[in-house]
Amino acid sequence: MKHIIILGDGMADKAIEKLGGKTPLQFAKTPYMDMLAKKGRTGRLITVPEGYNPGSEVANTAILGYDLDKVYEGRGPLEAASIGYEMDSLDLALRCNIICVREDGTIKTHNGGNLSTEDAGPLIDLLNEKLGSERVKWVKGIQYRHLLIINGGSKHIVCAPPHDHPNEEWRPLLVQPEKGWENKREEGRMTAQETADLLNDLIIKSQDILLNAPLNIKRKAEGKDLANIIWPWSGGYRPAMQTLSEIYPSVKSGAVVSAVDLIRGIGHYAGLDIIEVEGATGLWDTNYEGKTKAALDELKKKDFVFLHVEASDEAGHDGEVDLKVKTIENLDSRMIGPIYEEVKTWDEPVCIAILPDHFTPVELRVHVGEPVPFIIYYPGIEPDDTQVYDEVSCVTGSYGILKLQEFMQTIMKY
Repeated sequence: MKHIIILGDGMADKAIEKLGGKTPLQFAKTPYMDMLAKKGRTGRLITVPEGYNPGSEVANTAILGYDLDKVYEGRGPLEAASIGYEMDSLDLALRCNIICVREDGTIKTHNGGNLSTEDAGPLIDLLNEKLGSERVKWVKGIQYRHLLIINGGSKHIVCAPPHDHPNEEWRPLLVQPEKGWENKREEGRMTAQETADLLNDLIIKSQDILLNAPLNIKRKAEGKDLANIIWPWSGGYRPAMQTLSEIYPSVKSGAVVSAVDLIRGIGHYAGLDIIEVEGATGLWDTNYEGKTKAALDELKKKDFVFLHVEASDEAGHDGEVDLKVKTIENLDSRMIGPIYEEVKTWDEPVCIAILPDHFTPVELRVHVGEPVPFIIYYPGIEPDDTQVYDEVSCVTGSYGILKLQEFMQTIMKY
């Protein structure tokens, strides 16, 4: 049996008054997800263990069956792998957003006013020119999502994910050393305090540099949001991960289809082929049809495909209720529907699993690490009593509550 996981990032949500007390998933028209919930079995999955931040890097690594206590190194190293940056053994790799802060010092957006990849390139060049050194280097990523490499940096620091702090003042959120690690020194590395001081210095200096960049001068004149300060977070060292084939022998070959660097990075370390799709943006306007075709093409040739769609998470972070509903409907009609209609004609059966990685409630605009609803369907599965797919209906699903690696272990039994 072949397997495909279709993941709607941040798709789960809370009841919203504007939607008549329904969640976006309940309110959206999702005939294919509802049909698969009725024909398959459902449950809920704990994707974020106690003590971990409910980030996509944590949740997706767990969903793919990895023990986070053994392999987790943060988002930065995963994104480095995704864009082909070969980390040195002493590198600290951090995700580096370019964000928008208001004149009063509060964070307006975590994405620099929906910064495009084309516009971001000159900003990264400028940062390297003004602040780069043998120890400090920025590496270009996609849109507002880039890398900051600190050679000899310590990972024992506390950073605030910018998407978790909308409308908060940024200075109290500056980097801190982990308690107990302030003055400890790993071989060849700075202390945590020295690393935090360096990162905070870069953050503060970046503000003047970016504010005077041609892009921001133009944006300010046009009344648009600025991309006016860097924000590094989720750093780590080069991870040591087994491939999925080593953990699950039935996965002899696999692929990941995603526009998001960290998901592609997880796929890299998992031994999955990284599939490029023209027009895949990680936003609401992504190339749904292109990603669907790529997933089907890979599933014809391989045992396993991980299809990741970011759009609903971005809508949640932006607090856009109607847009989140639309992204969920797009996932259902433009991806899940065509995939189901195609694979049901194949001779070899396909197991379809559908879930979000975490909640991103539009009224909170941050990740929440509650158990997420999931569907598992394959031809011949004995269905449970679930009739529709949403956060409430799956509470009584026959799988109950699974934890972390148990999800992948469960679907690999089929």
